[in-house]
Amino acid sequence: MRFFRKLDIFVLKNFILLFAGTFCICMFAVMMQFLWKYVDELVGKGLDMWTMAKFFFYAACTLVPLALPLAILLTSLISFGNMGERLELLSIKAAGISLYRTFRPLVFLMFIMTGVSFLFQNNICPSSERRLMQLLYSMRQKSPELDIPEGTFYSGISGLNIYVHKKNKKTGMLYTLMIYDMRQGISRAHILLADSGYLETSADNKNLLLHMFNGEQFENMQEGVLATSNIPYRRETFVEKHFLIDFDTNLNMADENDFRRSASTKNLSEISFGIDSLNRECDSISREMYEGTKMRALYTPRLHMSVEDVTGGEVPDGGLRRPAGKSELMVRLDSAYSRMSLSQQSAALQAAMQKVQLQQQELQWTSGELLSNDKLLRRHKVQFWQIITVSLSCLVFFFVGAPLGAIIRKGGLGMPVVVAVIVFIVYYMINTSGMKLGREGSIPAWIGMWASTVVLAPLGAFLTVKSNNDSVVFNMDSYVSFLKKLLGIPAKRHIGRKEVIINDPDYDGMYGQLHILEREVREYRRSHKRQFVVLVLINMIRNKKSEELARISARLEYCVDVLSNSKDRQILYALNDFPVLDPSPRFVNRSRGECRTIAHVCKKVYDRIAGLGLVVTDNDTSKDNG
Repeated sequence: MRFFRKLDIFVLKNFILLFAGTFCICMFAVMMQFLWKYVDELVGKGLDMWTMAKFFFYAACTLVPLALPLAILLTSLISFGNMGERLELLSIKAAGISLYRTFRPLVFLMFIMTGVSFLFQNNICPSSERRLMQLLYSMRQKSPELDIPEGTFYSGISGLNIYVHKKNKKTGMLYTLMIYDMRQGISRAHILLADSGYLETSADNKNLLLHMFNGEQFENMQEGVLATSNIPYRRETFVEKHFLIDFDTNLNMADENDFRRSASTKNLSEISFGIDSLNRECDSISREMYEGTKMRALYTPRLHMSVEDVTGGEVPDGGLRRPAGKSELMVRLDSAYSRMSLSQQSAALQAAMQKVQLQQQELQWTSGELLSNDKLLRRHKVQFWQIITVSLSCLVFFFVGAPLGAIIRKGGLGMPVVVAVIVFIVYYMINTSGMKLGREGSIPAWIGMWASTVVLAPLGAFLTVKSNNDSVVFNMDSYVSFLKKLLGIPAKRHIGRKEVIINDPDYDGMYGQLHILEREVREYRRSHKRQFVVLVLINMIRNKKSEELARISARLEYCVDVLSNSKDRQILYALNDFPVLDPSPRFVNRSRGECRTIAHVCKKVYDRIAGLGLVVTDNDTSKDNG
């Protein structure tokens, strides 16, 4: 027996061909979002095409795990929506094949995609993320492309403000130049005026050569005299002057090893090793902090003092000595402090304050180190679980998208795209919130990263069961009917004239049935008075329906169903006035008023039937008919 049959090949072919296009669309969408985030790093830097190509390639590699689940969700919705819209799912179910059997080849494919996503995140994404961070950092450090505007001051070169009144874009000549050179400080500012000039870049792209013609230069000759009125300065007139300006326009790549500490640049084994190293480092710092605090602050050695010292002997250097061969007494610190001179007490207090301040600084530095390591440790744990949960999201999104497509039965890029975007936004919000809470330490990292999967997995299981059972999950009429029933809003009839009537109603029989119905509802109103709320609640708890109301409701629906084939418009209009009886205990009190309406409408209907001459109005026989 072959494992894959024609149905499996048909389903796989529809899914894979659609997935190829959908994945490209999703990659383009997430790339545009990423590019919008880092557009400031690219504009105005004069980057070459090779650098831009590497940037987009590394960015695309890091965004594949995000685009893959979205593509699977959208493909599942569109694929099964198309099959439902073309009645292919109906044909498959009519052939006795369940929806579970239809899902089987795609489930195997989803397991393969989950494994591919995991391997991609574990092996390719870390190196791509590291090279992308290296490239982004280098691009931030690169000097912007030189483009001096006309009529405004340009401050793109550090320490210089350049004003150009007009420039020739073809020749590169600049006219009416004004330059403020602040590279030596504002007190030693240089001001240059020139009729014309031009800029060129050195061969190594690390310097700018400024050539100026027919101008003057002003320079302050003394520093720190800006507040005085008489400032000595030097004035120079030149015909041609040349400046060398430091302006490195090369893209100097940073060291790749500087970004290896980040959790996003590591695979699972490296993350596990990093977590162990950070735990050992935090334990080591905590132990050293405890031992150092115990030795320097919490531990106070025993102070010994001789009898002479206690009785008023001199204590040298503000300390407490222990003379040899003499009896010693244990002295409390306050007693020792009270026997010191004022200068010794001041020196002791100052030394104690310095010791406390030093200890406080050491504790602040140590606590900062611990907080930094703890933050990095939480990021490693979040990244560890993120690799696993993002891979599993491919499988979860399939079991959400495929049943939704089978239930909605709408293909194309309309309704499926809307539903896919809503589901993905919910997933993204839960995942992002869990990630932030995990990084902040508000909740454990594994809870934050598994929250989105825990929320969507039961939804996928529920939708799969409902789609296999052909449940009307998205039938709004059923929800509206349930809401009206819950709120006690009575239903209304909508009976109109039929275009084709096969059998005309039996007016003789209906005439007698309406008389019987009128008599039953009047008897019910006389025999049943309005019940108290307590009795209604007791009947609701017992869930005991009224048998009389159920019988009246059945006769009423029979009469309405038969008379709906009538051609007389007044009879049809009168049928719409019949209320819909509900024999539930909750509506016992309301049914008395509805019975009065039923009796009134019954009289109006059989009077109309009798007025049209459709029956023999013999009350003795007609009322007993039926």
